[in-house]
Amino acid sequence: MKFLIQRVSEASVAVDGNVIGSIEKGFLVLIGVSDRDTEETADKLVRKMTGLRIFEDENGKTNLSLADVDGSLLLISQFTLYANCKKGNRPSFIEAGQPDRANALYEYIIEKCRASVPNVQTGSFGAEMKVSLINDGPFTIILDSEDL
Repeated sequence: MKFLIQRVSEASVAVDGNVIGSIEKGFLVLIGVSDRDTEETADKLVRKMTGLRIFEDENGKTNLSLADVDGSLLLISQFTLYANCKKGNRPSFIEAGQPDRANALYEYIIEKCRASVPNVQTGSFGAEMKVSLINDGPFTIILDSEDL
């Protein structure tokens, strides 16, 4: 499982020209799922993500968590995080999770996040989405379950 986390001052996602989710200060999280992932994998990454201290404190140090700043989450499924570009110029996505399983884990992640974060917005699994953001910093972190 991979989470690409971007600290944002605002972010939104639209489907067919309609905004379906938007946040102000918080994290835009692109979520990739493989067939090897489980709910336990998701639990570990959600705990790590929600505990990250990457917001600045009064001294300008990245020392505050999402909860400390009353931050929000915008969670977007993105199978392309599992692109394999080793051969040729056209990426392969065979390492990405099968859609039914990936969607079930994506929904599980949303549920887990909503248990601890008051404002969780989402994209639409499998839809063609347009994501807009203002990356604050810029500050981007990749959490990969293979590395934790």
